[in-house]
Amino acid sequence: MSKWSSYYLIRIEFLGFRYHGWQKQNKLKTIQGMVDKTFKFVLGHDNFKTLGCGRTDAKVSADDFVFELFLDEFSDELFLMNRLNSELPSDIRVTSVKETSADFNIIQYPKIKEYHYYFSFGEKSHPFNAPIIRHFGMELDIASMQQAAALFLGTHNFKRYVSKPSENTLFDRTILTSKIEPNTRFIETYAPINTFVFKVRSKGFLRYQVRLMFAALLAVGRGEWNLLDLQNSLTNYDGSQIKKIAPSSGLILHKVVF
Repeated sequence: MSKWSSYYLIRIEFLGFRYHGWQKQNKLKTIQGMVDKTFKFVLGHDNFKTLGCGRTDAKVSADDFVFELFLDEFSDELFLMNRLNSELPSDIRVTSVKETSADFNIIQYPKIKEYHYYFSFGEKSHPFNAPIIRHFGMELDIASMQQAAALFLGTHNFKRYVSKPSENTLFDRTILTSKIEPNTRFIETYAPINTFVFKVRSKGFLRYQVRLMFAALLAVGRGEWNLLDLQNSLTNYDGSQIKKIAPSSGLILHKVVF
């Protein structure tokens, strides 16, 4: 019998620039570590557990990250939300708290994740953009990158787009959305002119897959690859792995849908 009697799904948004991802790690500042520290203060004890919907890389931000809270006591949803937001640091905010059941498994339950990667090129960007818009300095052929992004659509073997896979890793993944659009979200005073966003959505991603996909698109944009090269990386999946990985700042987990 489970030691827990109450279960909550909690959605948060965060700026990940000063954190080493979601997952708790010894001697490193993480989102989960900060959340657990706050729960300990709010609840007055440490008899609880948090479990995220997945991991995020260091410096990656989220518009919508979901984790489950396990308690052996009932707690009001609005109380939890208000108390957490009053105690969490300013770069983490709770957007909803909903009670769930013991039958719900946040890891195994089917879900779709959408990531956005914001980037710019040309004149060097203002430093204030560093946490959310990654600057790549040189000219990029956006039209070719847009054509290349469309090649990811559908089901492919992404063996060349994963870091340190295990023997049981399943490489076939279905990409539901893959496109590059002008940035219309971050358009404040300091936003660079040539700013775009790579949007990608799937039921599941491999480790570093999104950043490796964007690295391949960058290679096309810089003229290092052509469209055939990218297509071959998907059909000739026993070739060498993509060597370069796009930086993590600029990547945002945009939405998690169960």
